[in-house]
Amino acid sequence: MRPRARTDSKGAVARLAVQFAALMVVLLALMGGLMYSVVAAGADEADNRKLMGATQIDSTRDAPLDVFVAISGNGQLTVSRNMPAGLPDVAAIARVAESRGIERGKVQIAGRSYVVFTAFHDGRVVQAAVDQRERQEEADRLILALVIAGAAAAVLASAASVWMARRAMRPLVESMALQRRFIADASHELRTPLTLLSTRAQLLRRRLLRPGAAPAPQETAKGVQGIVDDSKLLTGILDDLLMAADPRGAADYTPVNLCAVGAGAAAPAGGQAESQSLRLETDFPAGPVVVRGSAVSLGRVFTALISNALDHARTTVHVTVSTRGRDAVIRVADDGAGFAAGAEARAFERFASARPETSAAGTPRHYGLGLALVAEIVSLHDGTVSVEPNPPEGGAAIVLTLPLA
Repeated sequence: MRPRARTDSKGAVARLAVQFAALMVVLLALMGGLMYSVVAAGADEADNRKLMGATQIDSTRDAPLDVFVAISGNGQLTVSRNMPAGLPDVAAIARVAESRGIERGKVQIAGRSYVVFTAFHDGRVVQAAVDQRERQEEADRLILALVIAGAAAAVLASAASVWMARRAMRPLVESMALQRRFIADASHELRTPLTLLSTRAQLLRRRLLRPGAAPAPQETAKGVQGIVDDSKLLTGILDDLLMAADPRGAADYTPVNLCAVGAGAAAPAGGQAESQSLRLETDFPAGPVVVRGSAVSLGRVFTALISNALDHARTTVHVTVSTRGRDAVIRVADDGAGFAAGAEARAFERFASARPETSAAGTPRHYGLGLALVAEIVSLHDGTVSVEPNPPEGGAAIVLTLPLA
């Protein structure tokens, strides 16, 4: 995957993970708040029942241990044992004695909070109070437990969301990578045939529009046939690219004569070699060298190797086809600058340039896909590809081995 695609996929995964984790945190916070509200409401209800029950007693000696009771009647005020300083709430007792109703409130004494329930009962005013410290401590412990559980759940949710986001994004990332790869391969592979087709069409038009005698029918037919052949080549390359881009597709291999395919690829490259003042030499055996594969794909291999060699050669490019044991061997050598030391391993990586950026003449180079596509096609044909030195001329040689049919 290219760095930009890798960065885009990581960014998408991070965004999905953050969104999912944030959603989980919000849901956990809502659940924690609901749980705390239910527990607090239950505690309030328990306190109310306890205080109402305490207001029904007749003597302060009958008060529960955790409830402080004061009884006002017949001009006397009696309180339960260990009544905290500041209690009872005399003002509340006076108000209830006058209204003969019920009053509930809270009293803060020395940093502690007490719930106070005052009621008129059987001609007396009874006031019950309960300390809220234990309840507050329980509430604090519950909040701490919810926070710890929420933090742990958030961490687990983040890890799970990253894993799920990666799984969800993987098909999309692979699809985008396949799309980018197809576009890059198509632009690389179709450039040379399109240039050749355009050149043939321009030459034919020039002949037809040339002043004087019209070109011979045979010359015109030859030019048209060249355009037709180039169009068939473009169609074959496009079909081959589409088949290679579809992971569900299965290759339909047939016997292919490498000598014929190599000669067909070297013939149109002669013009490029001549324009660069280079010699393009071929050495094919008299008999066929047959492998099982795709003629279009193997033609692309020859075209890419010859084009790459012409880009780097100083004087000569040599193309040979031979056999070695049960393998067919394709060797395309040039006498250029060769590969930098240790760069052979990266020669067949996509978008990698293992040779100098410019030739001795200063012409720009175009690297990155040709040899990578060669390696992929050779791998699909169960072959191998490697870089070798090219003594004594110097330069480099790309050597391919394919199983004989």
